[in-house]
Amino acid sequence: MFLIFDPIYMMLAVLGYLVMLFIASTIAPKVAGKFAGKFSLYTSMVILAVLIITVSSLTIYAIMSLVGFHISIAGLALFILVMNLLIYLISPFMINLSYNAKWDAGLQEVVNSVAYRLGVKPPKAVVVRCPPNAFAYGNFLTGRYVAVSDALLQMLSRDELEAVVGHEIGHHKHRDNLVMLFFGLLPSVIFYLGYALIHASLREEDRRGAQLALVGLVAVLISFVVQILVLAFSRLREYYADFEGVLATSKDAMQRSLAKIHLFYERYPSFMGEIAESKLKTLFIYALVNAVANPITRMDIERLKRMEVSPIQEFLSTHPPIPKRLRFIESIEI
Repeated sequence: MFLIFDPIYMMLAVLGYLVMLFIASTIAPKVAGKFAGKFSLYTSMVILAVLIITVSSLTIYAIMSLVGFHISIAGLALFILVMNLLIYLISPFMINLSYNAKWDAGLQEVVNSVAYRLGVKPPKAVVVRCPPNAFAYGNFLTGRYVAVSDALLQMLSRDELEAVVGHEIGHHKHRDNLVMLFFGLLPSVIFYLGYALIHASLREEDRRGAQLALVGLVAVLISFVVQILVLAFSRLREYYADFEGVLATSKDAMQRSLAKIHLFYERYPSFMGEIAESKLKTLFIYALVNAVANPITRMDIERLKRMEVSPIQEFLSTHPPIPKRLRFIESIEI
């Protein structure tokens, strides 16, 4: 059965996205503005993580209880753990095949040097074939990888490459792959539980059907809210990784590396589609495909830092906009 053609599914999808857009463009910026400057980056991540887990857990547990399916917290946790573990184990093999990842001695020397500065064990350094980008991946079976595209290697100077590598090692240092796999699954679980309830309500002709539909609708709407929170959490992790890139090199090197990548996609927008369509874009150092300026010189970078960013552009993205990343890097005190 192709559920995507269900009229109820289409109505819920449209309604959910409208709610999500409203929250992203109005409520979320105001809330973020009130909290700005009151908490450190680390404290903000902890608060947001607790909020996501609390909302998701209560929602899933409430759904199970309301519809008569009694499931223990341990059972729910085991289900989420198994789903994440399967993805976590398989993904490195798929990435290596998809991107033709090859170990590179020169890049490994850079990775070893940066890893030493950051006080971590060096990951494996691989070169991949794709437009300018870099990402971190791996697990306890395959080991940890830092991947840099062949195109990016040709673009960056040594200190800029070290900044990018520092950013990616930062993701490993903070265990972002595993963390984001867990958080990314939560809104999906809530959405499909809600959709299952709505679909089940079509088979009920009494008041029970209306109750199932109502609970399902609320669950779908909550799933979009949780998704926005997860996107916000992902953006905080990117700031956290940028901080490691600065620790490994300097503010200037980290800013220049991001600006060069941004400039490439501004000049050659045809390559943006490859990022937008990739299922791995949450891993990339650059994934916000709506470029907003042309950073060429230091003067251009300064101008870019002062630019305002559309709330929708930011709050529906896994990565912070380049202007905000540059301003964050500038604010770092080492």
